[in-house]
Amino acid sequence: MGHRNSFDQHVLVYDGDCAFCTLWVNRLKRWLPVFPKIQTSQTLALEDYALSQDDVEKYAWYITPTHQYAGHLAASALLRSQSRFGLRFLGHLIALAPVSWVAAGIYAFTARFRHKLPGGTPTCDPATNIH
Repeated sequence: MGHRNSFDQHVLVYDGDCAFCTLWVNRLKRWLPVFPKIQTSQTLALEDYALSQDDVEKYAWYITPTHQYAGHLAASALLRSQSRFGLRFLGHLIALAPVSWVAAGIYAFTARFRHKLPGGTPTCDPATNIH
């Protein structure tokens, strides 16, 4: 029960305008046994978390009362907060070199090209996306 109470103060911050991001946050929420409060960067008072607009445009954030994790380390922290050993182990693995180097590269690539990845909504369809 103590784990649950402390976990209530954890927040996952992501780009709510990104359909790809929203799709994966919703999938993870269904798949993981416990999930933190979800906050989109567009509705967050950034100064409350000492984040800048640049911070939230580049990374998803996992925020606890004592730490802020960005990008692949946010995914690692989310997994490390789970009750299942296998998920916690995977979270620790993502944070350790050399796996962390690969995870950082995959995160950077995905973040850079997320607008070209399937997002699960009609607005992600390149045929209907008008720029």
